[in-house]
Amino acid sequence: MTATLAKADVVPAASQKRGRRVAGWLPVVPLLVVVAIAFGIPALAMLNGAFTVKDQTTGATSYTTANLTDSLQGAYFTALVGSVKLSAVSAGIATVLGLPLAQAVVTSRFRALREAVLTASGVLANFGGVPLAFAFVATLGNAGVLTRHFGLTDKGWNLYSFWGLAIVYLYFLIPLMVLTITPALDGLRSQWREAAQNNGATSTQYWRHVALPVLAPSLLGGFVLLFGSAFAAYATAAAMVGSAVPLVTLQIADAISGNVLVGQENVALALSLDMVLIAGVVMAVYLPLQRRSARWLA
Repeated sequence: MTATLAKADVVPAASQKRGRRVAGWLPVVPLLVVVAIAFGIPALAMLNGAFTVKDQTTGATSYTTANLTDSLQGAYFTALVGSVKLSAVSAGIATVLGLPLAQAVVTSRFRALREAVLTASGVLANFGGVPLAFAFVATLGNAGVLTRHFGLTDKGWNLYSFWGLAIVYLYFLIPLMVLTITPALDGLRSQWREAAQNNGATSTQYWRHVALPVLAPSLLGGFVLLFGSAFAAYATAAAMVGSAVPLVTLQIADAISGNVLVGQENVALALSLDMVLIAGVVMAVYLPLQRRSARWLA
């Protein structure tokens, strides 16, 4: 009799636990549906197209790795390397410049200054595309205001180059870095600095041996975010440099529109898959370090 009652008590408890678990998942279902439609279906279409070749004569399709092979050769590979190089350089510079700017904002005694800088950073981090390209062309282009006023062309300045495009990217990458690293800087405890000073450490030694090691995963995470933002940028480069700087996003656009060769749409999907794989490799490096940083900054 006792065993029967105990068993009867266990069954409702298990049912209640299962019911709470199902109820906890219900609010997430709309988000999962949106993710599946907005990201899952395009991802499957990209994956299928990257391994599909269509015969221009008969219209028959077949699965092959030819698209991926083509995406890693010739002009496509040059554009892929160019995008990685441009993204890494601009993200690295923005990380180095954004950290002291964010630190100055965090340590400022003026709350209004902090709010103004963070608000401006939020606006500038999303200011890109054709308007940004036009602003720089009008300012630092061949006939730009500052170019003509200071005679920059005679000094070798060229906006429509690798370094010119990198400078343009810094316009929205540095504010994005400020927004990204500010919460991590807020997580640095004042007791750590005080303990370092009590043990005779200078400010440089504190940053070298305490702050930067703790911030390293967050800095890497910010770099990854900036790298991805620069890597996926298209409109700014397309409006400003065109084909002067080889970039994978521009090659994808040309392949889809058939400006280079007709029937290269699936090569564009293969290039997109290459971009996804590169982003995946970078994220695989970032996630373990982010968990390590969370233990210190929590």
